[in-house]
Amino acid sequence: MNIFEVFQMLGSNAWIYGGTFLLVLSILVFVHEWGHYIAAKLCGVKVEVFSIGFGKELFGFNDKTGTRWKMCLVPLGGYVKLFGDVDPASVKHVDGVADPASGEVRALTVEERRAAFFAKPVWKRAIIVASGPGINYVFALILLTLLFTFNGQPTTPPVGAGVIGGSSADRYGFKPHDEIISIDGRTIKDFEDIRREMTISLDKQRVFKIKRDGEMITIQARAEKMEMQDRFGFKHSRGMLGLISARHAVDIKNIQSIDGRAYSDPEQVRAALLAKMGTTLKVEVKNGSALDQLMLRPSAEFNESLRAADPNDPKSSLLLVTNTDVSQSMVKYSLPQATGVALKQTWDVTLGTLEAIGQMIMGTRSTKELGGVIRIGALAGDMAQQGLVALIFFTALLSINLGLVNLFPIPVLDGGHLVFYAFEAMLGRPVPDKIQEYAFQFGLTFLVCIMVYANLSDIMQLIL
Repeated sequence: MNIFEVFQMLGSNAWIYGGTFLLVLSILVFVHEWGHYIAAKLCGVKVEVFSIGFGKELFGFNDKTGTRWKMCLVPLGGYVKLFGDVDPASVKHVDGVADPASGEVRALTVEERRAAFFAKPVWKRAIIVASGPGINYVFALILLTLLFTFNGQPTTPPVGAGVIGGSSADRYGFKPHDEIISIDGRTIKDFEDIRREMTISLDKQRVFKIKRDGEMITIQARAEKMEMQDRFGFKHSRGMLGLISARHAVDIKNIQSIDGRAYSDPEQVRAALLAKMGTTLKVEVKNGSALDQLMLRPSAEFNESLRAADPNDPKSSLLLVTNTDVSQSMVKYSLPQATGVALKQTWDVTLGTLEAIGQMIMGTRSTKELGGVIRIGALAGDMAQQGLVALIFFTALLSINLGLVNLFPIPVLDGGHLVFYAFEAMLGRPVPDKIQEYAFQFGLTFLVCIMVYANLSDIMQLIL
C-alpha cells in the first residue's frame, strides 16, 4: 500500500482513524496528568492549570479551587502547571507572585509558599512527578484486569504442533508436538508467549526447555531475523522460529505432496493422510504462488471430521495439526487471577519494549520501527475496526508504553526530574538552576528530533 492509498483510506475513514487516535491519546494524556494532579493535591500543592493539548485554548472552566481546566488546539499531549513554577515543565520557579491589579511582583505569603511546588520537600516533589507514569501503569492494569475477568483471554497451548521445513525450528531439531516449558528460564504458558519471545529476541540464541513425549530436553536455538511489512507499508523486524500453533489447520485441497509423493486429487490426499495418522509427515502445501514444507504429526482423534468426508461440513476438508483440545479459546479468570495475569502482561510488555529499544541503540533493530503519529493513528484505527475489546487492549498497551517512556532519564520527561531529585536528596541541595536549564534544553531538543525523525520515517516508508 503506497502513501496515496494510505491517505485515501485514512481520508475515507477519518472518523475511525483520526477520531480513534485522538480519543485514545486524550484519554491517556488525561490519565497521566490526573496522576500528577491528584498527587499534587494530596501533597498540598496548588494546581493552576490542567490542560489537554497545547497552544490556543478552545474551551475551559475554573473549578472552585482556582484550577483552570482546558482543552487546547493541538491535542498531542498535555500538562499540569503547578503553583510557583514558571512553566509546565517545572524548569524554573519564582519566589513571588504578580498582583492582578498592579502587575507588581510581591513575595509569597506564608500560606502561598506552603502551596508552592518548589517549596515542598524533595520526596513530595518526587511523588508528584512519579505519579504521572505510575497512574498510566495502574490504568493499564485496571483495563487488562477487567478484560481478562469479563471478556477472558484467548489461549493456545504452548505447543509447536508442526514445524516449517527449512526454518530455524527445523534446523535446530524441533519436532511436532514439542511443548515449550520455558525460554531462557522464563515460563511459557501460551503459544503467544513463544511468539512474543521470538519477535523481541530477533536472532539472539535462546535456551528452550522442552517436553517431548514425556521427557524433558534442552535445545539452544536462534530464530531467524526477518523484516516484515504491514498492510500500510510500515516495516518491522521480528524473529521467526518456524513453529506452528495447535490452532493451525491445512486445507487438503492445497496439499501437493506427502512424504515426497505428489497428489493431484484431494480424495487421494485424504486417503493418504488417514492411512498415516499418528506418524510424522512431510507435507508440501500450496501457499499462493509458493510451496510451504511442513513437518506434522496429525492425530486421528482430532481428525474424525476428515474421515467423515461430509461435503456439507467445511471441517471435513481440513487437516487439524493439534494433538490437544483447543476448543477452549477464551479463558475467564476470577478477579485475583485476572490481576495476576494483567501484572504479568504489563511486565512482559515493559521488558519487551526495553529490549527493543536496547536493540535499536545497539543497531540490531532498525530505528525505523519508532512509531510516529501516522503509525500510531493507523494502529488505533485498525484496533477500532476490530472491535471494542481490541481497542481497549491497544489502549492498555499504549498506556504502559507512555508510562515507561516518561520514566526515561531524559530532562523534560518525568524521569529526568526524578534524576535531579535523586541528586538533590544525595547532595542535600538542589542541582544548580543553570545546569538544570541547560539539561532541559538538551532534553527538549533531543525529544523534538526523535519525534521529527519518527514521523518522517513513517512518511518515507509509505513513499518508498
